Amino acid sequence: MRRKLFRKICVLAVSVLLCISLISCAKVTRSNFDKIQEGMTLEEVIGILGEPADSSSVDLKIVTGTAAKWVDEKTGNEISVQFVNGKVKFKQFESPYIP
Repeated sequence: MRRKLFRKICVLAVSVLLCISLISCAKVTRSNFDKIQEGMTLEEVIGILGEPADSSSVDLKIVTGTAAKWVDEKTGNEISVQFVNGKVKFKQFESPYIP
């Protein structure tokens, strides 16, 4: 009897720890969005958020622009960042949940 109870408690504890570790792995969060500052490079932003889900660039010789988007499929959070001449100029955070 005690052995079954112990086993159930262990399974519950491992499940809770696994859920916590999965939640903490999310990179597309408000906290990480707040770390992105105007003037950062794409490489610096990738260091915070990982590789973008989508990006596109344009080069007009005197000015270059890149738009990149990071998406967390589990939470629905999205971070969009626009770079002008290789530096963050604009950023936007979208979440289906009210913070």
